[in-house]
Amino acid sequence: MDDPTKFLTGLFEAAVAAAQPSLRVPGHLPEPPKGRTIVIGGGKAGGAMAAAVEAHYKAEVSGLVITRYDYAAPTEKIEIIEAAHPVPDAAGMAAAERMLEMVSGLSEDDLVLCLISGGGSALMALPADGISLEEKQSVGQTLLRSGATINEINVVRKHLSKIKGGRLARASAPARLVTLVISDVVGDDLSAIASGPTVPDPSSYADALAVVLKYDLQLPSSAMRVLEAGGDETPKPGDVIFDGNEIAIIASGSNSLEAAAKFAKAAGITPIILDDSLEGEARQVGRAMAELVEKYRDQAPCVLLSGGELTVTVKGAGKGGPNTEFLMGLASGLKGAAGVYALACDTDGADGLVDNAGAMITPDTLERAEQKGLDFGALLADNDAYSFFAALGDLVVSGPTHTNVNDFRAILIEP
Repeated sequence: MDDPTKFLTGLFEAAVAAAQPSLRVPGHLPEPPKGRTIVIGGGKAGGAMAAAVEAHYKAEVSGLVITRYDYAAPTEKIEIIEAAHPVPDAAGMAAAERMLEMVSGLSEDDLVLCLISGGGSALMALPADGISLEEKQSVGQTLLRSGATINEINVVRKHLSKIKGGRLARASAPARLVTLVISDVVGDDLSAIASGPTVPDPSSYADALAVVLKYDLQLPSSAMRVLEAGGDETPKPGDVIFDGNEIAIIASGSNSLEAAAKFAKAAGITPIILDDSLEGEARQVGRAMAELVEKYRDQAPCVLLSGGELTVTVKGAGKGGPNTEFLMGLASGLKGAAGVYALACDTDGADGLVDNAGAMITPDTLERAEQKGLDFGALLADNDAYSFFAALGDLVVSGPTHTNVNDFRAILIEP
């Protein structure tokens, strides 16, 4: 292949394009109601989803959707509020409060159209009574550095919130509620995506406390009091408030992997979809993938595709993300193996707390790093994969993609 890195970039672009709201929203819009249509929601795809609703829906709409800073899309009737992610801020909290007010007092003739995508948990932050924004921010930072899975993180989040875990659905009743979801969660668990604001919550305060204990989380005393009191439990499966509500997953990681596979076939490369739901510590999964590469050598040229969400237990002071740390693990396992190139990126355009979607490795990654005097082991120990790939010029910077179906990984194996 003339340009393996261009091919890998094309795979990522195909995966992102398959999850664009402009493509996924129109075919899932409900019939207009007798009464009003209120559009609400939150997530990194929120702005683009709202714009798609305005462009294709056949009734008058109003409402408010929260998205990440720089992820807004042009709308005329649905207000787009930008807020912070992954650590919530005052803008998101104020918008979430307004959202609850908008859906309160509606009738059975009204429709609430809720647009949910990854990132909604932080963007729609509305702390439970007794917890300040600053304390909620502290909880968020602790959870993100803990190594817990997104499902575990969201069990804690929803029990410290006034809007998550089905509480937004409770506020919307008795209006008809339709939720359109772009999934960024392994297994497409609706109760975990954006902490499930409009769906039943099978978890409990006891489950949230179990996560705190499992990871030895040091949360603010106010948060611990709320969890230990276990007062206002989230609405559970079977609750009448969910009767008649509709929900549809309109895009997910599997859709994007299939789009990337189609792109690979068109380029004459055999696609092998490994799994759309990989989890685990990023560097360890990377090393395991390096061992897997040798098993597919006889099928070259081929590309191994995978999705899911990896985690990083942050112990250092670096600013790397799970996709770049995965690649460092992969590079250490490959040891410069000939003919192997890889890309790992988050489909939302941000690998954790940084400005890059991810990065790439080539057969000479470790050699070039040594020539530049980079201490591979020290940077990995400091969770500073970002600096490693920045120094090599191998970061992938896509900017906001206006969607989010989680991690995308591609390993190209040439003959």
